[in-house]
Amino acid sequence: MNKILLNIFAAGLLFSIGHALQCYKCDLGLGSLCITYKITCDAGEKCFSGVATAGTLNIKSKGCLAANKCNKTEPVTFPGSNTTVYTETKTCCESDLCNAASSLVHLNAFPLALLTLTSFLVTKVLL
Repeated sequence: MNKILLNIFAAGLLFSIGHALQCYKCDLGLGSLCITYKITCDAGEKCFSGVATAGTLNIKSKGCLAANKCNKTEPVTFPGSNTTVYTETKTCCESDLCNAASSLVHLNAFPLALLTLTSFLVTKVLL
C-alpha cells in the first residue's frame, strides 16, 4: 500500500513540475482594448501586464517575461533607434492566466490567424 501511495505522489510531483505556465499575450493594446490569445511560457518566465502612458494615450501589453525583468519600469524605444518613446511598467504574476483583465478581448490563435488572412484578402480585393 505504501508503494502505491509513493508512486502516486511521485507521478503527481512530476506532473506539477512539468506544468508550464499559461498567460495571455497582447503585443500592443491601446486604451481599454487589448486583443489577446493564450501562450505557454518558457521555464523561468512569469506572466506580466505592462502599462504605459504616451501623452494622453494608454498603452498596454501582456505576455511572458523573464523573472529578473519583473516589476520594473523600463524605457521603450523604436527598433533601430535609441530614442525613448515612453516608459513601461511590467508587473508579474505566477499562476495560469493571471494577467487577464475584464477589458481584454480574448482570441484563440486560429481565429486570430483567420482574421489576419481575411483582412489581407479583403485589402487585395479592394485595391
